[in-house]
Amino acid sequence: MKASTFADLSLLFVALIWGATFVLVQNAISFLEPQSFNAVRFAFAAILLGLWLLFFEKEQLKKLDKKLLLSGIMLGFWLFIGYAFQTLGLLYTTSSKAGFITGLSVVLVPLLMLVILKQRPSLNSIAGVSAATAGLYLLTMSDVSSLNIGDAFVLICAAGFALHIVFTGKFSSSFPTLLLTTVQIATVAALSAISAVFFEDWKRAFNPEVIFSANVVVALLVTSILATALAFFIQTNFQKHTTATRVALIFAMEPVFAAITAYFWADERLAYSALAGCVLIFAGMVFAELPPGKFERFVRKLFPKKEADFKA
Repeated sequence: MKASTFADLSLLFVALIWGATFVLVQNAISFLEPQSFNAVRFAFAAILLGLWLLFFEKEQLKKLDKKLLLSGIMLGFWLFIGYAFQTLGLLYTTSSKAGFITGLSVVLVPLLMLVILKQRPSLNSIAGVSAATAGLYLLTMSDVSSLNIGDAFVLICAAGFALHIVFTGKFSSSFPTLLLTTVQIATVAALSAISAVFFEDWKRAFNPEVIFSANVVVALLVTSILATALAFFIQTNFQKHTTATRVALIFAMEPVFAAITAYFWADERLAYSALAGCVLIFAGMVFAELPPGKFERFVRKLFPKKEADFKA
């Protein structure tokens, strides 16, 4: 199996994990406020990664320098923006809608790649983003009458996640994976804790009745170990073998997994248009995986006079 194919499958597994945690997080933040929850979640994940680094990958610590530290902090900042506004949005909107709007990062990534890194998306990517955008439109607009402030918060989160994907692609090949992951996760924990102190009743995080309640314990264990420590290690390690736009398209499957999870766990239902949106998102991911040469030759046969428009 090619490295790029294995990387894409690994990232799809990450999208599955994230999609499946929406309902868990929504249940947990009804007991523990959003930033406090994120502070505990990411702190626990950072401790796990730090211990693994200390006992099994100690050699990586020798490569800790100012450049790596600043890169990790930047990744952590955008990740904090994403999770802060996503978790806040879940207080006001449904888990499936939050998953759908988060997927809008698929549209932002190629635009940011062009503006920040001066990298033009390939024709495959354009086709994939177009299909995924149409799918996301059907998913998010299927219930337009009930759009609320929570949806706006989640839209900000989509921008944060998009920037995180772009900069992960830029930094992941330059630094040791575990060390870079630990720095960014620790950064999210610190920023979440600061935010909790200023904007929330952070003392609830130290209340045994709250922190040890079943909903909070399950959510913290699953999100800390699987959806944070493992997931971001996988992303940081494998994104170097693929493109940021393809990563965004793969992560666009997260709302599909979120909807499936919400259907079984929270009894949420989707309209037929939303189901069609799920299919289009999946099609967008498939477009990105097609061999670029064959796909572009097919399009050029359909539009021979516009050949110059389809340069990769």
